[in-house]
Amino acid sequence: MIDPRRALPSVHWLLEQEEMVPLVRDLGREVVVAAARTVLNQIRDGGASSSGADHQAVACLVVAELRGERPHLRPVINATGILLHTGLGRAPLGPWVWESILSLGKGYSNLEFDLESGERSERGAAVAELLREITGAEAAAIVNNNAGATLLTLRALAAGREVIVSRGQLVEIGGSYRLPDVFLASGAKLVEVGTTNKTRLKDYERAIGPATAALLRVHTSNYQVVGFTEEVSIAEMAELAAALGVLCIDDIGSGALTPDLPPGLRGEPSIQASFQGGAKLVLASGDKLLGGPQCGLILGEARLISTIKADPMMRALRVDKLTLCALEAVLRLVRSPSLARSRIMLWRLLGTERAELRARARSILEQLGARLGLSATVVETEAQIGGGSVPSQRLPSVGIQLECAGGGPLGSEAGLAKALRTGPVPVVPRVHDGHVWLDLKAVFEYEDKEIVHALDRLFPIPGDWSDLRED
Repeated sequence: MIDPRRALPSVHWLLEQEEMVPLVRDLGREVVVAAARTVLNQIRDGGASSSGADHQAVACLVVAELRGERPHLRPVINATGILLHTGLGRAPLGPWVWESILSLGKGYSNLEFDLESGERSERGAAVAELLREITGAEAAAIVNNNAGATLLTLRALAAGREVIVSRGQLVEIGGSYRLPDVFLASGAKLVEVGTTNKTRLKDYERAIGPATAALLRVHTSNYQVVGFTEEVSIAEMAELAAALGVLCIDDIGSGALTPDLPPGLRGEPSIQASFQGGAKLVLASGDKLLGGPQCGLILGEARLISTIKADPMMRALRVDKLTLCALEAVLRLVRSPSLARSRIMLWRLLGTERAELRARARSILEQLGARLGLSATVVETEAQIGGGSVPSQRLPSVGIQLECAGGGPLGSEAGLAKALRTGPVPVVPRVHDGHVWLDLKAVFEYEDKEIVHALDRLFPIPGDWSDLRED
């Protein structure tokens, strides 16, 4: 009897197969050849379950071997109902932004070069000018994120001196960002005043002394203290700071520009309000509520910004050309709020009405039709902004509640959620209350067809119900 391993296909034959052509194009010939040789060697050694005579089966094994070569960072459909989902990259950048990135990133750019004079220029100067125009600040600096903005500001302006903060504002954001630790790294001395739920102006006044450099307000963007509470406004803090010759710094965190930009928010501090209140410096995120790329904005008096930019840490925290390009594209949209509401993708999602989402949910189920083993219901939901922003505000939304019957890996909500996440186009749902939910608030309309395809792949057999179910 002839050993079937002697009839293995050649590497050359495998590379000529139709399914290999896009893999060679995308991954390179060397990578595909290496995978083919790995599979052939496994079959020869008895470690792969395929008959050597079945050439097409061997080709399928090579394709499976190459699945691990896909980029780790991949586009996903965010059906969680959390618009600024940190795990999913927070603010999405729309076509008006990534077209600018593509144009700039494919070649060289005048990142630090003045085309008019032919001399070297300052990185980010044009973006800083846009920030001055939009916010009214005298000057601006851009760093890698808002935590970096806080660290650099404290280091440059208060190293070795005291900065006074309310105990109710000693935030922790994420697993490794704690405000006391940032103080420690900056060299500034943290002075806590007041209590967790009540801090008064006299608490700040009593704590100010010869070593005081600044009063710092930190927006508690990912939690709220409610009930028997009291806090000091930025205007009161700024007035006290000016009277006693210290700085007033406002770390608003999530980055709202004005009380109505982005639209639809309630009670969120804004850059505009901080300056109107008298803050000398405002720190904010460039992503989150601004809807741009991840970066930190330091805005305020020119003399203070100059000191911050002169600190050696500035170079370590500066942003790259693609971040500056994306931020500039977003800021140019912001100058026209009517355009921004439709072209900054986060603002667009915030403005999507429940009636529109309901119509899209119905359309998805109508396209899918009845499927054996799947029960799908249109339901009203409440979405969240997320990303450590506006923790108490819920957004009216509509979703699709999924239930699957029968055994196997899809017989539980965890199995169905995993199957959606690991499909050709990953769909990330929310699992809650024993169901899988596809919340449409953070799903773009053009992604609806991918949701239909994902469910069609998992439930390919027609079912026995025909009526659209709606809660």
